[in-house]
Amino acid sequence: MPITATGTHEVSALFSRGRLTAIPRKAARREQLLAHLTESLFEAGRDYSELEINEALLTVHEDFSALRRYLVDDGWLTRHPDGSVYWRAVAV
Repeated sequence: MPITATGTHEVSALFSRGRLTAIPRKAARREQLLAHLTESLFEAGRDYSELEINEALLTVHEDFSALRRYLVDDGWLTRHPDGSVYWRAVAV
């Protein structure tokens, strides 16, 4: 799901001083955010530990576990069944 120039602009409104002010409740808005986070925080073709995912998400918001859950549940990140390895699932 590519982000358009408009989508990028809209996502920037969710941030203040580089930090996410709130996780959007509306699914469409949240999908824009998740696409942005996937593209900006995680490299395609690279494996990440849960700790690395958490640390990356903490750079933008304190509720890293909710963001991680949304990323996995919505198909932006995939994880090994035991949760030991995560990777970017989609091309943004």
